[in-house]
Amino acid sequence: MKRIQLIKRRPLVLLMLLMAVILVAGCSSNNNSTVKLAYVAWDSEIASTNVVKEVLETKLGVKVEMLQVDAGPMWAGIADGSADAMVAAWLPSTHASYLEKYGKDIEDAGVNLDGTKTGLAVPAYMEINSIEDLNNAEVAATLDKRIIGIEPGAGIMTATEKALEAYGLSDYTLLESSSAAMAQELQKAFDKNEPIVVTGWTPHWMFANMDLKYLDDPKNVYGGAEQIHTMVRKGLKEDMPDVHKFLSQFKWTAEDMEQVMVKIQGGQSPEEAAKEWVESNEAKVNEWTAGISA
Repeated sequence: MKRIQLIKRRPLVLLMLLMAVILVAGCSSNNNSTVKLAYVAWDSEIASTNVVKEVLETKLGVKVEMLQVDAGPMWAGIADGSADAMVAAWLPSTHASYLEKYGKDIEDAGVNLDGTKTGLAVPAYMEINSIEDLNNAEVAATLDKRIIGIEPGAGIMTATEKALEAYGLSDYTLLESSSAAMAQELQKAFDKNEPIVVTGWTPHWMFANMDLKYLDDPKNVYGGAEQIHTMVRKGLKEDMPDVHKFLSQFKWTAEDMEQVMVKIQGGQSPEEAAKEWVESNEAKVNEWTAGISA
């Protein structure tokens, strides 16, 4: 008799278990997976990626792994699925070659920041205004015919190589370094009122902390104003719909980004600066997470 009752109850038990599984699956739209964010070690992208990480972890309850790589591997990682997303695609000019190579294998989730710019930057006290002025023998001598660059393979480095050719500056040396090393060299020269030319971009804390200017680019080698796009791997929308929705809604301003960068440059860790910014900008963060039930 007891066995018969157990058999009769088994379909009900199985049905309840099935409903529980469905309920859990429905609540876990991100599959409890780790989100892998690729980024380049530019001050701007360190700021943006840490803010995105902070929101994903504290508002969506998603674990995040950050992958610091050069620009080429960053794009390749999204294309082959070894990384889930990046918020560091500078278009249409800086990363044009990477978009051409990997664009068909990547989903563009939209613009996250408008009004960026790249080019050659100098302290405002220097009496030159155009890249063409670097051909002046006296100017070249004061600069030791050097331009301080960043990581090899970065889009701005490729553009600068083209600029040296376009403006007849083949006797100049474009020094490879890193974003941080370039900024340190610029700060040292600025503090001593010395001449220097660097590969520059905005948003960047150096424009907030120092009086700088871009050299005019009459040949338009660097292009005009750019945008930063969010790129995600194909299939992310199906695998992690909430993460995809948030990333597609992530949009902020150059001023927002600079606030985070300045705090990091002032001594805060990227994590601390991102956390402080997120806590102080609840309304904007709510816009990014609208329609997502954490």
